[in-house]
Amino acid sequence: MSCSNRLSVVALLFGTSLAQAATYDWPQWQGPRRDNSTAETGLLKSWSEGGPEGMWLFDDCGYGYAGFSIVDGKLFTMGGRAEKCQLIALDAESGEELWSVSLGPMLENDWGGGPRSTPTVENGFVYALGGKGALVCVRAQDGSEVWRAHLQDDLHGTEPTWGYSESVLVDGDLLLCTPGGAEGAIVALDKATGKVRWRTTELDDSAHYASIQRAEINGQPQYIQLFEKRVVGISPQDGKLLWEAEFPGRVAVIPTPIVRDNKIFVTAGYGSGCMLVEISAANEATQLYDEKASKRMKNHHGGVIRQGDYLYGHSDGVGWLCMAFDTGKQVWREREALGKGAIGYADGMFYCLGEDDGQVVLIEASPVGWEERGRFTLEPQTEIRSDRGKIWTHPVISNGKLYLRDQDLVYCYDVKAD
Repeated sequence: MSCSNRLSVVALLFGTSLAQAATYDWPQWQGPRRDNSTAETGLLKSWSEGGPEGMWLFDDCGYGYAGFSIVDGKLFTMGGRAEKCQLIALDAESGEELWSVSLGPMLENDWGGGPRSTPTVENGFVYALGGKGALVCVRAQDGSEVWRAHLQDDLHGTEPTWGYSESVLVDGDLLLCTPGGAEGAIVALDKATGKVRWRTTELDDSAHYASIQRAEINGQPQYIQLFEKRVVGISPQDGKLLWEAEFPGRVAVIPTPIVRDNKIFVTAGYGSGCMLVEISAANEATQLYDEKASKRMKNHHGGVIRQGDYLYGHSDGVGWLCMAFDTGKQVWREREALGKGAIGYADGMFYCLGEDDGQVVLIEASPVGWEERGRFTLEPQTEIRSDRGKIWTHPVISNGKLYLRDQDLVYCYDVKAD
């Protein structure tokens, strides 16, 4: 009997299939492809009154807005506890704390203390960046440390006003991060040792808050990063600048760039707006949106998702917005159903989270309009949130579960269809 036939027999004996055994981990910031989405299916398409069933609540995550990575049954996040920035591992099924590792002093500022970035998990290792610049690699199994570096002390970076918020990118044998500064704004480290492989010496921009995106444009692999005043593409081989385009950012640029073929969409809040640039085979960047379209999407930090030919997300002063990717034309907007917040995607649905009141709304991912299919409000809500802080952690959907956070509270809900 062939190997494939033996596998088929085993699957039949256990009443399942190989496809049903698939797992849908969420290994880094914004999921497997850094696009705020998962390919997972078989999820609820509507919620009963009161929302999906709550599975567990963890109430000791500490200060901060760090997101979740979920791999091999473990959830990894960060929080400010006992005045330290801590990398925390939980059992994704039960919410039980498994281990924690200190990254040094906790970030403190006027928008609430604690870390902002999401750990990256790859091949049994966890890579995490604290708000004050500590960067660690630990073993996912037990948190034991492999190496440690510091974006200021070792790489002479410039800490942003509200702390380092980037979620590091692991690609091949490299780890990419953005310390900022005159010695080279972006650095590639050897992921196994933490040693510098190259720096983008042509870029001296200060670090902001966006995370690097990997892309292949016109057949050329590259890394894309958004700074305050420009978006750039750089070579994975040596960090050389391939192209750049001016961007009218101000105060803080945060959302991760979105790539489709040879076009890159970027956006930011504080009135900055958005931009779609097309990169030619000769690495020339051309702005495609007209002036009106470039002011349509002003996404602060709740994220924008591309599904097909459309972009979806919250725009400051506009509301929840659907706009055409290629032209920037408005398709629909919704101003009343939910306030400003974050968005995630799974199985044809958007999970929208209101930053002020903790309302969670399920809508169809459709250019037809805002079609609501259920809502609930996070309960309880944290007592440690700063008077000026919000519910800013993005929704994560992984292996039939919805994970949400309000500072020290981490919630897990069952969203798998029967």
